[in-house]
Amino acid sequence: MIASLNESERNKFFNSLTNKEVQQLEYDWDFWARPKQKIPQTDWSTWLILTGRGWGKTRTGAETVRQWVEEGVKRLALVAETPADARDAMIEGESGILNVFPPHEKPIYESSKRRVTFHTGATAIIYSGANPDQLRGPQHEKAWCDELAAWDYPDETWSNLDMGLRLGRHPQTIVTTTPRPIKLIKQLINDDSVYVTKGTTYDNKANLSKRFFDTVRKRYEDTRLGRQELYAEILTDTPGSLWTYDMFIYITDKNKAQNIASTLTTIAVAIDPAVTANSESDETGIIVVGKDDQGFGYVLDDFSCRKSPNEWANIAIRAYHKYQADFVVAEVNQGGDMIESILNSQFNNIPYRQVRATRGKQIRAQPISMLYEQGKIIHKKPFTTLEDQLCSWAPEDKNSPDRLDALVWGFTELMLNEHKPIQISRV
Repeated sequence: MIASLNESERNKFFNSLTNKEVQQLEYDWDFWARPKQKIPQTDWSTWLILTGRGWGKTRTGAETVRQWVEEGVKRLALVAETPADARDAMIEGESGILNVFPPHEKPIYESSKRRVTFHTGATAIIYSGANPDQLRGPQHEKAWCDELAAWDYPDETWSNLDMGLRLGRHPQTIVTTTPRPIKLIKQLINDDSVYVTKGTTYDNKANLSKRFFDTVRKRYEDTRLGRQELYAEILTDTPGSLWTYDMFIYITDKNKAQNIASTLTTIAVAIDPAVTANSESDETGIIVVGKDDQGFGYVLDDFSCRKSPNEWANIAIRAYHKYQADFVVAEVNQGGDMIESILNSQFNNIPYRQVRATRGKQIRAQPISMLYEQGKIIHKKPFTTLEDQLCSWAPEDKNSPDRLDALVWGFTELMLNEHKPIQISRV
């Protein structure tokens, strides 16, 4: 197996091949694949691949689609977090569908029709975990679902897809995803008709660039989140954490979720700024939160990013206008005068509150976690990165989680400090 050879052995092997043999091998997945990347030779309805970053999930999904097409499958579904994710990863990505077929069999991708047409006449239609209603009615023989754990409406989307898998002799689905402890993932793991494959980032080290491998290892190694991102563990609650995954309540009705902002009495954009913007920097936390007249809080959106101060300020302004927010709240401890200067220059005529951390993070975060525990804060949809950060942080941690900080500042001002007047910044 080529993946098990070191660089010297691989070079020796390839140098012994003729040009024709090299061309034949280039698209021979049976030759290149590691054993865990090959379709299981058992009776299964769903192949669930839970692996770390860089393991080769996308390539495995694309090659499985190719094998299905070559076996005569005619109707397939491709389901991603968003249509853009389907295009960028599943279809046009380096390991996507367009690149695993040889040139003379390359599929035709029509983005306007959400369709991929294969050389056999088979078609794959693109769907999104953000729009489960698209899957009401269509029928398929096979499906590839990517990053299911990050879908906005995983349960509804999966249910609609599953109901439509009724063509052909043996309907099947391959799921390629980083593991998260959501209800659907747990249900699939415990389903006897599901074949589960697990793997780590290190399984594919021979095929990863040194830069990528070093970057993800530096960011995640020896961290709790690294157990998920590198080793594909399904995280359980962190001892001492103020949040647990069971605390998160979601709006399951898609139409209600889309209209929720219009029913709220107050909306705020909360910012935890980062001063620098390089690959080593913290992100700037930008969380949109709201409150209704019954005293319930809502997480509406997460625009957190790793950008320069002017760039994140512009993102926050767009979030303010998109949600017609009432004010912006921003922490000005880090960066001091520079952050205040950016806020004053960028947030002209936008009401905002400047806050400074005078108490420890645990003291500030605990009242907000209690609101979650009481069921008084609801998420518009799953915000996977934010939720992982909330559940991974414990008070003794020295790190400063950006999204958590922004969320705490937002709900503190929105739900606990209502008596404070809004200060308006005017240049």
